[in-house]
Amino acid sequence: MSAVGDSLERVRRQIAEAARRAGRDPGDVRLVAVSKMVPVPLIRDALAAGQRDFGENRVHEAAAKYKELGTEARWHFVGRLQRNKVRYLVGWVDLIHSLDRAELATEIDRRAGRPVEVLVEVNVSEDSTRGGVQPAGLMPLLETASALPNLRVVGLMAMAPVVGAPEQARPFFRRLAGLRDEAAQRLPDVPIRHLSMGMSQDYTVAVEEGATLVRIGEAIFGRRPARAGDEEPVGTDARTDVGAASNVRGKVTS
Repeated sequence: MSAVGDSLERVRRQIAEAARRAGRDPGDVRLVAVSKMVPVPLIRDALAAGQRDFGENRVHEAAAKYKELGTEARWHFVGRLQRNKVRYLVGWVDLIHSLDRAELATEIDRRAGRPVEVLVEVNVSEDSTRGGVQPAGLMPLLETASALPNLRVVGLMAMAPVVGAPEQARPFFRRLAGLRDEAAQRLPDVPIRHLSMGMSQDYTVAVEEGATLVRIGEAIFGRRPARAGDEEPVGTDARTDVGAASNVRGKVTS
């Protein structure tokens, strides 16, 4: 087995142990391998080890990897999304984790030819330097997004602040779970069931608090090189390259 395969086995085991500690079925937690800045051969190692869900946070990189790997993987977009990049994602990306404003919801709806599954990102720490809708604005955004015909809101996403120990992230994960439960009560017709929370440093705590999607990169692929500058513009040919929708597989929520 490859080094990536060994890491996946360890992460899966830790997810299962955390789920059982919380009295949960480990099968209710989906592992998203965050492959930003990870070369395709390592992604293929993960595919060979049975991993199917991969997360990217830069549109250009995500489009290039989809062009090469296509529907071998289920693709999650986990980064902040600019309105002018939406057209390069809709039609093939399986789940957008970072809907954080009404204008973005409207743009996704306008560009999509069929329903797109999205998570609403919530700024649970209420830190002005972080992305996500403030908790006070969550319900209005959910109401707006769920009314759009080409959006299917299926849950919430959050990033805990950088803390000294995983246990210190627990209140933030617990808060997101509480917001999800409140939203599900107030909007019973909207299938808000997913909680995307937990990364390499704190995913076991997130699972204990109800995560259904965990986004893990370094614990699988190792440390990434220092981040390059701003993402290069996506050329007009990129849309043609990745425009075919990945209709052959089920949605993330299936």
